[in-house]
Amino acid sequence: MIERITEQPSQYRHLEKMSILEILTHINDEDKTVPDAVAKAIPQIEALVSVISDKMLAGGRLFYIGAGTSGRLGIVDASECPPTFGVPHDLVIGIISGGDKAIRQAVEFAEDSTDQGWKDLQKHGVSDNDVVVGIAASGTTPYVAGALETCRRNHIITGCITCNPDTPITRHADFPIVVVVGPEFVTGSTRMKSGTAQKLVLNMISTTVMIQLGRVEDNKMVHMQLSNKKLVDRGVHMVMERTGLQDYNLAKSLLLEQGSVKKVVDELLSKPR
Repeated sequence: MIERITEQPSQYRHLEKMSILEILTHINDEDKTVPDAVAKAIPQIEALVSVISDKMLAGGRLFYIGAGTSGRLGIVDASECPPTFGVPHDLVIGIISGGDKAIRQAVEFAEDSTDQGWKDLQKHGVSDNDVVVGIAASGTTPYVAGALETCRRNHIITGCITCNPDTPITRHADFPIVVVVGPEFVTGSTRMKSGTAQKLVLNMISTTVMIQLGRVEDNKMVHMQLSNKKLVDRGVHMVMERTGLQDYNLAKSLLLEQGSVKKVVDELLSKPR
């Protein structure tokens, strides 16, 4: 019998009798414990990031696969990589049980299939060049566990992010990440601390990998997509800061022409002064 810490009873009772202030304070108190739990998993995160970076530098991709909240968090992280780091949309791919419909509403029993996860990965041509990371707070989701198990049989490197130790997905992961956050404020509501922990780990994975791939210089998103006025303005100031160019309108013109902070900076710095 698997001991699912995420399903243990909340340490708080009679939530309905608490004042709004008490509820908010207790949720915040619980949330404060999450970063410490993530910190304990940094060696595990480092190992997974290292192998993802190596695979991507060799032309591979990163897949996140999950169900419910976990699947949605993977999709969020994957979808933010292209605008933030200027990478192709098919470099980091998020897959959720039940398909795109499940991003907004639950699809009944979709997570209970042990073979659908592998089928969904195959739609993207997954291969041993790639890394597949399963996300499941419980660590027992059949959709995720089945996908990871089949990946390993096909010599595809696997990782996982979970909040329970010694579960099916950890046993099918070459690089398991286990962040034990304890019982949730509302018993079993893993969208809370568990979801926060998963989001923090995903931030760490994608950001560190993209830095390893050269998509960040100094502390700047030099490859970000110029998809709105705010980002264009940020890009203009980055160009001016990096090159010493004083003319805002000229910097903006060059940026919009080249479409990349990196390209403008490299071009301006390569010119003899």
